[in-house]
Amino acid sequence: MFRIIFDEHSSTVTIRIAGRFVSHYAQETRELVALSKLPKEFVVDLSDVIFADSFGESVLRWLKEIGAKFVADSSYSLHLCERLDLPLSEPQLSPMRAT
Repeated sequence: MFRIIFDEHSSTVTIRIAGRFVSHYAQETRELVALSKLPKEFVVDLSDVIFADSFGESVLRWLKEIGAKFVADSSYSLHLCERLDLPLSEPQLSPMRAT
């Protein structure tokens, strides 16, 4: 299973990736991003990624090189970000939790 969702809000694009981020899917993701005009803020949400092969990891490193920040809310995605030295996005406080 694999799913990718692009969310565009004002000056931010968030790419949500779910499932196995492996060869074919990682290559398609890279091509989609390469063809897109990226805004100032570019976030990749890896919270629902359950596995990334070596090619998927190389695409994640490439996303980092072009300025992406990452969201990781699961133990696997946090481990992946730590191991690949991917910068985490600043946590977004919901209005109810903001002080």
